[in-house]
This record gives sequence, structure tokens and C-alpha cells, in this order.
Amino acid sequence: MRVFVTGASGWIGSATVDELLAAGHEVTGLARSDASAAALEAKGVTVRRGDLDDLASIRTGAEEAEAVIHLANKHDFANMAASAAAERAAVQTIGDALVGTGRPFLLASGVAGLTQGTPSTEADASPHHGPDSPRGGSENLALEFVDRGVHTVSLRFPPTVHGAGDHGFIAAITAVAREKGVSGYPGDGTNRWAAVHVSDAARLNVLGLAKAPAGSRLHAVAEEGVPTREIAEAIGRSLGLPVASIAPDDVMSHFGWIGMFFGMDLPSTAAVTRELLGWTPVGPTLIEDIDAGGYLPGASL
Repeated sequence: MRVFVTGASGWIGSATVDELLAAGHEVTGLARSDASAAALEAKGVTVRRGDLDDLASIRTGAEEAEAVIHLANKHDFANMAASAAAERAAVQTIGDALVGTGRPFLLASGVAGLTQGTPSTEADASPHHGPDSPRGGSENLALEFVDRGVHTVSLRFPPTVHGAGDHGFIAAITAVAREKGVSGYPGDGTNRWAAVHVSDAARLNVLGLAKAPAGSRLHAVAEEGVPTREIAEAIGRSLGLPVASIAPDDVMSHFGWIGMFFGMDLPSTAAVTRELLGWTPVGPTLIEDIDAGGYLPGASL
């Protein structure tokens, strides 16, 4: 199958591209830089130059492919409105390009904010609608295209898709610990983060392409909820730093933008996804990755 991947050189995207190629698919990857293009070409990927704002290139990539996996996101937490607008525009463009084709359209989403006080499940619809909501309401927008002949599947990732070389949320929390000289956790540290290793997330994406029915919401969750205190303790061990509670009122000033997420309780389950796809996570746990030095400078896959 010819698969067009946005975010093809990113953290989840690069691992997904490897899985797609191993499964025998032909891959075209969106690349915004010479370095990204070179990395993709070295793998045997056809490069389409452009970024998330290049809607013409995204549309052509979608039209020429037999399936689309949309993983790109600006992740600009200093300007979340701009990130949301770009995400919504890209999803609208891909959906419009695929109307009436029945082709698969898999897009990245998340488990964060689906429920409060209980683990989220695949049955929980996203509460985010419209351009002013997180991610621009892109999951619900994409799922609307099912009734217009698009085989939409939502790939819901947990707050941490971890592994050596990850530069996401856990890397940001680790950087704060290094800067502050203490590995902190919010309040009593009982709030939880769901987690998955990047290799398991990539395998799920490719299985979802092959097996998931239109309208599916897949949960790429290996661990239902790792307490933030345990995360902080592992970071403390890794860096040789003391571990301390950060008062709830001080979380944002201590952690900066990542505090908005680190203070949330974000557990999730994946029982339906595992049964539907035959997906069994086999990668290291989050704590194992941290303890193995995966978030120390120079760590790589």
C-alpha cells in the first residue's frame, strides 16, 4: 500500500515509518527540512517537501496515496491557538482530499482530557469540538468524514510516548529537574500518566492501518497510569538529585508550561484496542526507560 505520512521524521513518525517499510508498504513522507528529507531518503522513503502549513503539498500527498497517517503537529505550547489552527486546517485538507475514496485516514490524537477521575476508554468520545478547542477539535472533525466515505481511525496516544532519545514531555520534566536541582512531583504525586514505548505505538499504528474499522478510536496505552511521584523518583535516581513534592499552587511556576500537564490525572486503558488488533505491548516501561538512562544527554534509540 502507498502510505503518505506527515510527521514522518518525528519521534512517533520515524518509528512508524520503519514499521510500515518492514511490513512491505511504500511510504511517502512529508519533510520540512533538508536534514529530515535526507533521513527519510536514506530509509528508502519518497520525500514530499512541505510542512503543516503547506496545505497544497499535504493535499497532493493525500490524493496520490492509498492511505494517510497524519502524525505532524506544531506542538507550540507558547502559541497553542496557532498549533490548533494548523492541525485543524491539515485535517480538513486531508479529509476533503479523501472524500468518497474509502481510503484509510489515521490521525494522531490523545487520551488527555477525555475523562476526569477515571481511566478513559475507547468508548469515551472526545469533548473537544471546534477550532478553539485543543488540537482544533481535529479528532471529531476527522471522524465526521466517515459519513463522507473516508475510513477514519483515531490514534490516541498517552501523555508520554517514551524511549531513549525522546524529546517530549518526560524530557521536558527531566530538564526542569536538572535546572532546579530537584526532581519534583505535583502535590502528593498520586496523579497518574498513561504511557507507551515508542516501538509499541508504532506497531499499533501499522496494525490499525490493516485492521481497524472506520470510526475506530484506538488507545496506544501500555501502562494505565504511572504515578507522577514514581516518575519523579526515577528521574531523581537517573540524575542523582533529591526528590520533593511541589505544592499545587507552585506547580506552574516550578515546571513552567509542562506543569499544566504534569499536574493532571491522565490514566487510560486499551482493552478494546488490544482485543481488536491483537496488540500486545512488549517494550520497556516508562520507569525502566528512565532508570536505563534514556533521558540522559546523548541517549538514543
